[in-house]
Amino acid sequence: MVTNITSFGRSGLSDWLMQRVSAVILALYTVFVVAYLLFNPNLDYYAWSGLFEQTWMRIFSLLAFISIAAHAWIGLWTVTTDYLKSTRLRVGVQTLIILAIFVYLVWGIQILWGA
Repeated sequence: MVTNITSFGRSGLSDWLMQRVSAVILALYTVFVVAYLLFNPNLDYYAWSGLFEQTWMRIFSLLAFISIAAHAWIGLWTVTTDYLKSTRLRVGVQTLIILAIFVYLVWGIQILWGA
C-alpha cells in the first residue's frame, strides 16, 4: 500500500470515512442553525449571543469547525493530488492550504471561545 505524507488519514478508507462523518456533523449543524433561525423569527443580538454562550452550543460549533477543517483538507488534498502532477507545486499548494485551514480554525476558535 502506498501512503502519501500529506494524506490526512493515511489510507483511502479512513479518509473516506472521515469525509462522511464530517459531512454528517456539518449537515446536523446546518439543520440546527436553520431550524433555530426559522423558529426564532424576531431574533436579536441578545438571543443569538445567548445561544452561543451556552457550553453545549460552543462544543457543537467547535465540532463543526473541526469538521469543516478536516472535510476541506481531505477534499482539497484529493483535488491537488489528482490535478497537480509536479511534486514541488503540489506540496507548495498543499502547504498553503494547510496554513489557511489552520489560520481559519484558530480564528474560529478565538471568536467562539474568546472574551
